[in-house]
Amino acid sequence: MESTVSPAMVTFIGIIFTAIVVMGLSRLLDHIWARVLRFSWLYFIVSAPGVVVHECAHIIGCLVTGAKIKKVVLISKEGGMVSYAPPAIPLFGNVIISTAPLFFLPLVLAALTWFFGTYAGCTFSSAIPALDSFASVYSLVVTIGQTLYQNLFVAFNGWFLLYLYLVTSLVLSFSPSTQDLRNAVVGILILIIAGFCLLAAGIPVVTGIFLTVINLFGIGLAIGFAFELVALLVSLPALVFYRNSP
Repeated sequence: MESTVSPAMVTFIGIIFTAIVVMGLSRLLDHIWARVLRFSWLYFIVSAPGVVVHECAHIIGCLVTGAKIKKVVLISKEGGMVSYAPPAIPLFGNVIISTAPLFFLPLVLAALTWFFGTYAGCTFSSAIPALDSFASVYSLVVTIGQTLYQNLFVAFNGWFLLYLYLVTSLVLSFSPSTQDLRNAVVGILILIIAGFCLLAAGIPVVTGIFLTVINLFGIGLAIGFAFELVALLVSLPALVFYRNSP
């Protein structure tokens, strides 16, 4: 009996799974830093850049969907917040606004990597492998290890420490909040079902366009996942230090 699951569907399922992993790791990292940093002001310093970029992503989502912005709090002790009126695009407008950080932050992370690599002398791999197999995950881990070793041991670069700080802060805010997911869950499910229907239809042109779009999203997720692993490596020593300190 011929399988009804096409390679395109496998790719789509893999990207969905990667998105879930990326969001879960972001929540885990935020939990780690919130717990190990005993002083609220210290956690505030660590998370502030990420919170600002996260809320800016929501603002961009509002502008794209025609939602009137009512109130913006980029930084506070309770975190950031963007309050807005219903978007001009029904249903999917909330999806765009609520999940905007998941799309926007990988671009910011990639831009930071380019900037520190071009102007601060940091050494990075020329490419991040796509997460399409277990072998690619291993390759990604090796690439991260080489990057850390090169910039911290082979040719120490103080600017790389600033880069690690910004990366850690950004990935703490990578995942949409619980409220954001609640606002967007219906639209996300509809988009996933529609995606499977498009792939099942097997129309070559439509399938090609759809795969191009989701592969671009997959590259962004791979970038986010790579930086989350970097932040996790940075977080574990902090976890040990703060738990062992008196």
